Amino acid sequence: MVATAYLLGVSTRRVEKPAESLGVTQLSKSQVSAMARHLDEQVTAFRNRPLDTGPYAFVWADALTQKVREGGRIINVHALIAVGVNADGHREILGLDVATAEDGAGWLAFLRSLIARGLTGVQLVISDAHPGLVDAIGATLPGASWQRCRTHYARNLLSQVPKSAQPWVATLLRTVFEQPDTDAVQAQMTHVLDALEAKFPKAAAHLDAAQHDLLAFTAFPREIWRQIWSKNRRSV
Repeated sequence: MVATAYLLGVSTRRVEKPAESLGVTQLSKSQVSAMARHLDEQVTAFRNRPLDTGPYAFVWADALTQKVREGGRIINVHALIAVGVNADGHREILGLDVATAEDGAGWLAFLRSLIARGLTGVQLVISDAHPGLVDAIGATLPGASWQRCRTHYARNLLSQVPKSAQPWVATLLRTVFEQPDTDAVQAQMTHVLDALEAKFPKAAAHLDAAQHDLLAFTAFPREIWRQIWSKNRRSV
Protein backbone atom coordinates (compact mmCIF):
# COMPACT_ATOMS: atom_id res chain seq x y z
CA MET A 1 0.00 0.00 0.00
CA VAL A 2 2.79 2.40 0.91
CA ALA A 3 4.67 1.49 -2.28
CA THR A 4 1.57 2.30 -4.36
CA ALA A 5 1.09 5.59 -2.55
CA TYR A 6 4.75 6.39 -3.12
CA LEU A 7 4.47 5.76 -6.87
CA LEU A 8 1.32 7.89 -7.10
CA GLY A 9 2.91 10.77 -5.23
CA VAL A 10 0.38 10.59 -2.38
CA SER A 11 1.22 12.80 0.58
CA THR A 12 2.10 11.40 4.00
CA ARG A 13 -1.19 12.68 5.41
CA ARG A 14 -3.24 10.91 2.75
CA VAL A 15 -1.49 7.58 3.42
CA GLU A 16 -3.08 7.39 6.87
CA LYS A 17 -6.63 6.63 5.68
CA PRO A 18 -5.82 3.67 3.42
CA ALA A 19 -3.51 2.41 6.15
CA GLU A 20 -6.42 2.38 8.58
CA SER A 21 -8.42 0.23 6.16
CA LEU A 22 -5.65 -2.37 6.48
CA GLY A 23 -5.86 -2.35 10.26
CA VAL A 24 -2.92 -0.02 10.87
CA THR A 25 -4.34 2.39 13.44
CA GLN A 26 -1.18 4.34 14.12
CA LEU A 27 1.14 5.42 11.34
CA SER A 28 3.32 8.38 12.10
CA LYS A 29 4.83 10.72 9.53
CA SER A 30 8.27 9.47 10.50
CA GLN A 31 7.22 5.87 9.81
CA VAL A 32 5.89 6.77 6.36
CA SER A 33 9.04 8.76 5.64
CA ALA A 34 11.21 5.81 6.69
CA MET A 35 9.30 3.48 4.39
CA ALA A 36 9.59 5.99 1.54
CA ARG A 37 13.35 6.19 2.10
CA HIS A 38 13.52 2.41 1.89
CA LEU A 39 11.66 2.54 -1.42
CA ASP A 40 14.00 5.29 -2.62
CA GLU A 41 16.94 2.98 -1.96
CA GLN A 42 15.33 0.20 -4.01
CA VAL A 43 14.55 2.58 -6.89
CA THR A 44 18.11 3.95 -6.84
CA ALA A 45 19.56 0.44 -6.88
CA PHE A 46 17.33 -0.50 -9.83
CA ARG A 47 18.23 2.63 -11.79
CA ASN A 48 21.97 2.15 -11.23
CA ARG A 49 22.19 -1.63 -11.67
CA PRO A 50 24.64 -3.03 -14.25
CA LEU A 51 23.09 -3.84 -17.61
CA ASP A 52 24.59 -7.31 -17.77
CA THR A 53 21.90 -9.33 -19.56
CA GLY A 54 22.75 -8.03 -23.03
CA PRO A 55 23.41 -7.68 -25.81
CA TYR A 56 20.30 -5.53 -26.22
CA ALA A 57 19.51 -5.72 -29.92
CA PHE A 58 16.40 -3.52 -29.83
CA VAL A 59 15.83 -0.44 -27.69
CA TRP A 60 12.71 1.70 -27.40
CA ALA A 61 13.17 5.27 -26.16
CA ASP A 62 10.36 7.54 -25.01
CA ALA A 63 9.59 10.46 -22.71
CA LEU A 64 6.54 10.91 -20.50
CA THR A 65 5.49 14.27 -19.07
CA GLN A 66 4.71 14.12 -15.37
CA LYS A 67 3.61 16.67 -12.79
CA VAL A 68 5.74 16.90 -9.63
CA ARG A 69 5.85 19.12 -6.58
CA GLU A 70 9.07 21.08 -6.32
CA GLY A 71 9.70 23.98 -3.96
CA GLY A 72 6.02 24.20 -3.14
CA ARG A 73 5.03 24.45 -6.83
CA ILE A 74 3.61 21.92 -9.27
CA ILE A 75 5.77 21.73 -12.40
CA ASN A 76 6.10 19.48 -15.43
CA VAL A 77 9.12 17.22 -15.77
CA HIS A 78 10.03 14.68 -18.43
CA ALA A 79 10.63 11.05 -17.51
CA LEU A 80 13.10 9.61 -20.03
CA ILE A 81 12.62 5.86 -20.40
CA ALA A 82 14.50 3.17 -22.31
CA VAL A 83 13.28 -0.41 -22.75
CA GLY A 84 15.39 -3.08 -24.41
CA VAL A 85 15.24 -6.71 -25.50
CA ASN A 86 17.90 -8.64 -23.63
CA ALA A 87 19.85 -11.74 -24.63
CA ASP A 88 17.01 -13.99 -23.40
CA GLY A 89 14.52 -12.26 -25.70
CA HIS A 90 12.65 -10.54 -22.89
CA ARG A 91 11.83 -6.85 -22.60
CA GLU A 92 13.62 -5.10 -19.79
CA ILE A 93 13.39 -1.54 -18.49
CA LEU A 94 16.96 -0.37 -18.99
CA GLY A 95 16.78 3.03 -17.42
CA LEU A 96 14.70 5.91 -16.17
CA ASP A 97 15.79 9.49 -15.67
CA VAL A 98 14.01 12.77 -14.97
CA ALA A 99 14.82 15.92 -16.92
CA THR A 100 13.38 19.41 -16.74
CA ALA A 101 13.20 19.52 -20.53
CA GLU A 102 13.12 16.91 -23.28
CA ASP A 103 16.13 18.27 -25.13
CA GLY A 104 19.25 16.91 -26.75
CA ALA A 105 21.40 17.43 -23.66
CA GLY A 106 19.04 15.39 -21.48
CA TRP A 107 18.82 12.52 -23.96
CA LEU A 108 22.58 12.55 -24.55
CA ALA A 109 23.31 12.29 -20.83
CA PHE A 110 20.69 9.57 -20.42
CA LEU A 111 21.97 7.38 -23.25
CA ARG A 112 25.57 7.83 -22.12
CA SER A 113 24.58 6.65 -18.65
CA LEU A 114 23.05 3.49 -20.14
CA ILE A 115 26.24 2.78 -22.06
CA ALA A 116 28.32 3.36 -18.92
CA ARG A 117 26.16 0.78 -17.14
CA GLY A 118 26.74 -1.81 -19.87
CA LEU A 119 24.34 -1.18 -22.75
CA THR A 120 25.85 -2.98 -25.76
CA GLY A 121 24.91 -4.69 -29.00
CA VAL A 122 22.17 -2.25 -30.01
CA GLN A 123 21.09 -2.82 -33.61
CA LEU A 124 17.92 -0.71 -33.75
CA VAL A 125 16.49 2.14 -31.70
CA ILE A 126 12.77 2.86 -32.00
CA SER A 127 11.51 6.33 -31.12
CA ASP A 128 9.62 9.34 -32.35
CA ALA A 129 11.42 11.98 -34.39
CA HIS A 130 12.30 14.38 -31.56
CA PRO A 131 15.42 16.11 -32.97
CA GLY A 132 17.37 16.04 -29.71
CA LEU A 133 16.70 12.34 -29.24
CA VAL A 134 17.58 11.41 -32.82
CA ASP A 135 20.85 13.37 -32.59
CA ALA A 136 21.68 11.73 -29.25
CA ILE A 137 21.08 8.26 -30.72
CA GLY A 138 23.47 9.04 -33.58
CA ALA A 139 26.12 10.41 -31.21
CA THR A 140 26.05 7.57 -28.68
CA LEU A 141 25.03 4.52 -30.74
CA PRO A 142 26.69 5.06 -34.13
CA GLY A 143 26.36 1.40 -35.14
CA ALA A 144 22.61 1.28 -34.58
CA SER A 145 19.84 1.95 -37.08
CA TRP A 146 16.95 4.24 -36.19
CA GLN A 147 13.31 3.24 -36.68
CA ARG A 148 10.94 6.20 -36.81
CA CYS A 149 7.84 5.25 -34.84
CA ARG A 150 5.08 4.30 -37.27
CA THR A 151 2.30 5.53 -34.98
CA HIS A 152 3.78 8.97 -34.39
CA TYR A 153 4.68 9.38 -38.04
CA ALA A 154 1.12 8.61 -39.15
CA ARG A 155 -0.09 11.56 -37.06
CA ASN A 156 2.53 13.78 -38.65
CA LEU A 157 1.50 12.73 -42.14
CA LEU A 158 -2.21 13.24 -41.53
CA SER A 159 -1.52 16.84 -40.50
CA GLN A 160 -0.41 17.45 -44.09
CA VAL A 161 -3.84 16.75 -45.63
CA PRO A 162 -7.40 18.06 -45.11
CA LYS A 163 -9.36 16.41 -42.34
CA SER A 164 -11.80 14.92 -44.85
CA ALA A 165 -8.93 13.07 -46.54
CA GLN A 166 -7.27 11.74 -43.38
CA PRO A 167 -9.10 8.37 -43.24
CA TRP A 168 -8.09 7.65 -46.85
CA VAL A 169 -4.45 8.62 -46.23
CA ALA A 170 -4.31 6.61 -43.00
CA THR A 171 -5.62 3.52 -44.80
CA LEU A 172 -3.22 4.07 -47.68
CA LEU A 173 -0.22 4.29 -45.33
CA ARG A 174 -1.37 1.20 -43.44
CA THR A 175 -1.15 -0.90 -46.59
CA VAL A 176 2.63 -0.42 -46.60
CA PHE A 177 2.89 -2.32 -43.32
CA GLU A 178 0.59 -5.13 -44.42
CA GLN A 179 2.99 -6.53 -47.02
CA PRO A 180 4.55 -10.00 -46.68
CA ASP A 181 8.19 -9.18 -47.42
CA THR A 182 10.69 -6.37 -47.92
CA ASP A 183 10.32 -6.16 -51.70
CA ALA A 184 6.55 -5.89 -51.39
CA VAL A 185 6.89 -3.18 -48.74
CA GLN A 186 9.13 -1.12 -51.00
CA ALA A 187 6.82 -1.59 -53.99
CA GLN A 188 3.78 -0.59 -51.96
CA MET A 189 5.56 2.49 -50.64
CA THR A 190 6.18 3.56 -54.24
CA HIS A 191 2.49 3.01 -55.03
CA VAL A 192 1.44 5.06 -52.00
CA LEU A 193 3.78 7.91 -52.93
CA ASP A 194 2.36 7.97 -56.45
CA ALA A 195 -1.20 8.04 -55.13
CA LEU A 196 -0.42 10.86 -52.73
CA GLU A 197 1.45 12.84 -55.37
CA ALA A 198 -1.66 12.89 -57.54
CA LYS A 199 -3.83 14.44 -54.83
CA PHE A 200 -1.62 15.86 -52.08
CA PRO A 201 1.91 16.68 -53.31
CA LYS A 202 2.90 18.19 -49.96
CA ALA A 203 2.02 14.98 -48.13
CA ALA A 204 3.84 12.93 -50.77
CA ALA A 205 7.02 14.96 -50.25
CA HIS A 206 6.67 14.56 -46.47
CA LEU A 207 6.40 10.76 -46.76
CA ASP A 208 9.18 10.53 -49.33
CA ALA A 209 11.57 12.32 -46.95
CA ALA A 210 10.66 9.99 -44.07
CA GLN A 211 10.37 6.64 -45.86
CA HIS A 212 13.87 5.28 -45.19
CA ASP A 213 13.64 5.87 -41.43
CA LEU A 214 10.04 4.65 -41.42
CA LEU A 215 11.00 1.37 -43.14
CA ALA A 216 14.14 0.57 -41.14
CA PHE A 217 12.31 -2.45 -39.69
CA THR A 218 12.52 -4.25 -43.05
CA ALA A 219 16.22 -5.02 -42.46
CA PHE A 220 15.15 -7.47 -39.73
CA PRO A 221 13.26 -10.80 -39.80
CA ARG A 222 9.62 -10.59 -40.87
CA GLU A 223 8.35 -12.31 -37.73
CA ILE A 224 9.42 -9.42 -35.48
CA TRP A 225 8.30 -6.50 -37.65
CA ARG A 226 5.16 -5.87 -35.62
CA GLN A 227 7.25 -5.52 -32.45
CA ILE A 228 9.83 -3.08 -33.80
CA TRP A 229 8.10 -0.68 -36.18
CA SER A 230 6.60 1.42 -33.38
CA LYS A 231 7.19 2.41 -29.78
CA ASN A 232 3.45 2.28 -29.23
CA ARG A 233 2.42 -1.24 -28.22
CA ARG A 234 -1.17 -0.59 -29.33
CA SER A 235 -0.03 -0.33 -32.95
CA VAL A 236 1.42 -3.85 -33.24
